[in-house]
Amino acid sequence: MTAIALCLDRRTQERVNAEATASGHLVTVRTTAGRELVAALAARDVDVAVVGAGRGRLSAEVVAACDRGGIRLVVLAAGESERRHALALGVYDSLDATADWTELEPSLRGVRAIPSRAGGPLGREDASRVIAVWGPPGAPGRTSVAIAIAAELAALGHSVALADADPYGGATAPALGLLDEAPGFAAACRLAASDSLTHDELVRVAQRYASPRGAFWVLTGIGRATRWPELTSERVERVLAQCRSWVDYTVVDVGFNLETDEEITSDMFAPRRNAATLAALHGADDVIAVGLADPVGLSRFLRSFGDLVEAAPEPPPHVLVNRVRASAVGANPFAQVASTLLRFGGLEPAALIPDDPAGFDLAVLTGRTLRDASPKSPARAALRRFVERELAPEPEPQHGRRRRAARPRPVSEPA
Repeated sequence: MTAIALCLDRRTQERVNAEATASGHLVTVRTTAGRELVAALAARDVDVAVVGAGRGRLSAEVVAACDRGGIRLVVLAAGESERRHALALGVYDSLDATADWTELEPSLRGVRAIPSRAGGPLGREDASRVIAVWGPPGAPGRTSVAIAIAAELAALGHSVALADADPYGGATAPALGLLDEAPGFAAACRLAASDSLTHDELVRVAQRYASPRGAFWVLTGIGRATRWPELTSERVERVLAQCRSWVDYTVVDVGFNLETDEEITSDMFAPRRNAATLAALHGADDVIAVGLADPVGLSRFLRSFGDLVEAAPEPPPHVLVNRVRASAVGANPFAQVASTLLRFGGLEPAALIPDDPAGFDLAVLTGRTLRDASPKSPARAALRRFVERELAPEPEPQHGRRRRAARPRPVSEPA
């Protein structure tokens, strides 16, 4: 017998209550408000919560309460706006509110397969993508960029997982104020090695960054660098393959080192420290190369970029330069950086991110994304434009209607 809590509009609640009772389940909570549901979940033993996706019922607090109590959350969405609200909270497998009992009951038992959302933002089976974010030594802001990209994709209504695959020590958990005693990405790798990695297991080992503006899953990185042997190439490949059928986008924060370790060890069967980075780059649909906008940072980036292309020649990386500021590169800094990349590397940047130390500092201080901590940040605006233009562009309009072309942006303007 399954103990069920209902938080639905009255008509849907009567229907689901009657069908659940007739099928031998026990409905222990009935409410129409999310705040009342949170209080009830703290006081009673509940196995499953069936919640409507309206804003008065489904909230970050409801999702968190279900996570804390190990309660399976089944969401019923009435229309596209409610489905997008559920997606923004990290609930990627909502059912239609009119679903009949034969479709709803398997979800109560936790055996429902994750469907592709025909007509939704993306269908997982044919459109899920892996995005690897790389940067050379020197702290160019790779992790901050990876977090910001995950947040912007989630805010667009996509289901997103941020995976920390840096074999030299993870940084996403402390940056987002998450616990990192049990690294989620390493746990997923261990499960993959024993062929035990499923969608349910990914949900179990992942943590959720909750935000009303766009929640996403986080597979936290290793806290101690000595744990790098857990991140083998084969395990990383299996985890990322499973993520493709779990979420729409997987953003992977990888390590800086691109050396092939075979050159520095005599044991050809020993684990390779940089295998996780190389496997993520090889398996990515998009690679983002992050450089730092000062003379030293640009020099390091240009010297390392050739190694990146050699390690992962396809797809061509998106070049993104972070912290563009006149105090480091002189007057008209955006034009200076663009001309330097073109002159010495033959590269055209996909985005130049203006320096915003106050915004990023506030994000780290409060354990939030840049989007949540400083929504009007100029850096956040540039990153949002990059995501919308390069990673998740709007589909071409149909029925013969053409979308107006964007105005060309001068290189001296933040882009």
